[in-house]
Amino acid sequence: MSQRIPFARMNGIGNEIIVADMRGRAGRVTPAAALALAADPATRFDQIMAVHDPRTPGTHSYIEILNSDGSRAQACGNGTRCVVAALAAETGEREFAFETVAGILNATEHADGSISVDLGRPRFGWQDIPLAEEFRDTRAIELQIGPIDAPVLHSPSVASMGNPHAIFWVDGDVWSYDLEKFGPLLENHPIFPERANITIAQVTARDAMTIRTWERGAGLTLACGSAACAAAVSAARTGRTGRTVTVTAPSGGRLVIEWRADDHVIMTGPAEWEFSGRLDPETGAWERDTEGAA
Repeated sequence: MSQRIPFARMNGIGNEIIVADMRGRAGRVTPAAALALAADPATRFDQIMAVHDPRTPGTHSYIEILNSDGSRAQACGNGTRCVVAALAAETGEREFAFETVAGILNATEHADGSISVDLGRPRFGWQDIPLAEEFRDTRAIELQIGPIDAPVLHSPSVASMGNPHAIFWVDGDVWSYDLEKFGPLLENHPIFPERANITIAQVTARDAMTIRTWERGAGLTLACGSAACAAAVSAARTGRTGRTVTVTAPSGGRLVIEWRADDHVIMTGPAEWEFSGRLDPETGAWERDTEGAA
């Protein structure tokens, strides 16, 4: 059995996150450990953010991200905010740079406790998302669910925020769509060779929208930060909103997404601590701390 590591169970506007401290240790949090933690109601999560020693000079940490099905993820905005909150509490620092497979993410904890993460530039090229076939205009691609003459969902905008996203625009309440039924079909549609996060989005004002997301590798989620960013930039790109939008998640939590003039997408929102403990990164066996933080 491997040595147990500190972890914190946190959430970003309802996105359940485990921050696992792998610094100073060899190895990785295994898919088997992720599946065991996901199966336990006390530690059920959307993503594990495994924080490793830095690989690149000038960065604080390398972050490896696991979904609840044990698969690897490229990006998780809400999880990144949770990492910032945990490390800021530990070190007193406010500015961070993290390396992920999607690139370097810069993040800042503000005086009011809110956290901003620079998720970089969105990508819209069909081969960058990626899609299995060429679409010259990814603001709306040919994809639908339901009868050909009366589709339930159709013509999504697609984008990459380091991970692939499809956003279906609806006029009515996002809760009136059976995302639990459609989500798995769309996530695994052949048009998405690396699967995709599936979002239903309703624009409610020039600077506001509500979304629901079926998250790739995690299923229905109360929040998905990268989906909020993908929806915000796609809304601006299609003329539905301006470039700064407040996105409301199913949890009721809100993120402010700004698509800046330099093309970077900045996500700002909170992160909350739930409890801490120690876990075995190979098996997922864990115990809760009796007091204090991880």
